[in-house]
Amino acid sequence: MGLGILAIWILTILAAIAAGAYGGYWYYRKQARSRTASALEEAEHILEAARSEAREITREAALKAQDEALAIRKEAEEYAAKMRRTLEADNERLLHRSEALDRKQEALEERNRRLDQRQSKLDKQAADLSKLEEERQKELQRIANLSQEEARQIYLDQVAQSCRQDAARLIREIESQAREEAMREAREIVGLAIQRCAADQVADATVATVELPSDEMKGRIIGRGGRNIRAIENITGVDLVVDDTPEAITISCFDPVRREIARLALTQLVQDGRIHPTRIERLVEKAREDVEEVIEKAGQEAAYEVGIHGLHPELVKVLGR
Repeated sequence: MGLGILAIWILTILAAIAAGAYGGYWYYRKQARSRTASALEEAEHILEAARSEAREITREAALKAQDEALAIRKEAEEYAAKMRRTLEADNERLLHRSEALDRKQEALEERNRRLDQRQSKLDKQAADLSKLEEERQKELQRIANLSQEEARQIYLDQVAQSCRQDAARLIREIESQAREEAMREAREIVGLAIQRCAADQVADATVATVELPSDEMKGRIIGRGGRNIRAIENITGVDLVVDDTPEAITISCFDPVRREIARLALTQLVQDGRIHPTRIERLVEKAREDVEEVIEKAGQEAAYEVGIHGLHPELVKVLGR
């Protein structure tokens, strides 16, 4: 009986010990799991912080590297630009130096050419002097063998030759002076004639009329957008008056030569029928040549009638006008 109770107590104690051990095991395991989870969570936080820090470091490093790359690129571009400017300046200096050398070379060649010409001239003069000296020696030898009368005759011949040369030069000078005086007098005569005739002829001498086969020709002379009439006025320097006058166009200009050129050209255009700027220019040029020829011929006839000869061509043209 006593042994049974003891055994029960022992078993109870053993069961309690076993239960306590089991409970302690599970409690320890739970605590261990909790600590492991906390450690894992903490490790995850640490890892995330490390990742974030690594990303920040990487971003900062990338930004720094980018800034450094931009700085290096900017420095390289500035250096390249500086080198380009330096090279351009060097090339410009070399170009100027080359041009200066070319000019100096040309000047040197020109100087050498002038020196060569001068040397050739001096050589020719020396040869001429040598020849003259030989001739003089020969002449002296010849004169030494002449009589007094023969030497006197030779001297007179030389004096006569010199006088003839001086007379010819004097005649040329007198002719030149006479020609200039005649030109001056001719200018005065022409000026007086123009002054006397101008007042009576201004009204009639500033306009000319060109007859047209029909009023339809006025439109063709004006042209599309006025291009034909502008071409005529620009080339000839006259004003064309297109008014209500039937079958006629008036040419207005104070210069009689321009007015006559325009009249002839316009008459030819009306007769020809082909009116365009190119044709206008061609016929105006032909009319100008014809008028110049008429002016020159009239000037020559006027000079011949008044007995003036040797006039300058420009004065002949003034008379012809």
